[in-house]
Amino acid sequence: MNSFKILQIKQSVFEDNDHQADLLRKELKKDKILLLNLMSSPGSGKTTTLIKTINTLKDEIKIGVMEADIDSDVDANAISKTGVKVIQLHTGGMCHLDADMTKQGLEGLGKENIEVAILENVGNLVCPAEFDTGASKNVMILSVPEGDDKPLKYPLMFSIVDLLLINKIDTVDYFDFDLQACIERVKKLNPNVEIIPISAKTGEGIDKFADWIRISKKQWNGN
Repeated sequence: MNSFKILQIKQSVFEDNDHQADLLRKELKKDKILLLNLMSSPGSGKTTTLIKTINTLKDEIKIGVMEADIDSDVDANAISKTGVKVIQLHTGGMCHLDADMTKQGLEGLGKENIEVAILENVGNLVCPAEFDTGASKNVMILSVPEGDDKPLKYPLMFSIVDLLLINKIDTVDYFDFDLQACIERVKKLNPNVEIIPISAKTGEGIDKFADWIRISKKQWNGN
């Protein structure tokens, strides 16, 4: 028998974060705020997609955005031009946000006059998938140039999302991207995921994403 204590650090960190995430979800449910955690790799088109979607919804839904990045305010500046509330979160080198960071971000953003809060997570397909942010729904963007094999390489990310947006669908003829194969791979990992092909550039599919947000908001609020 060992004479010393063995502490499973990773397990302990995840358990504490999961507890904080559940508390945050209950708080958001009470406040009737839908929190969307938007994840993707860098360059997938998260910010452009957000701008198109915000412009579609901002006259009917009060939206707030938290832009997470290691060290820049480029995306927050871009989002601010839509006129919605936005705050920049610097992670200090960390490649993800957890529930406590998200809560701090919400406090900085201010929950007053917010019906849908969107967290644009750090561009990464590994770390953000491991940490529950307390979000009501997880959304991921996969862009066509990244390849249809990404579900095989990053299965955890694809398995935890409620909605997958396949962006840059207008470029599918120029890349070796098999849309049906990609969908089948994702569905094998996550049978309940919803998938919407979009183009943030042309606007294709943005209306369907906006409808998904409307429906998710009503369901979250019990309407």
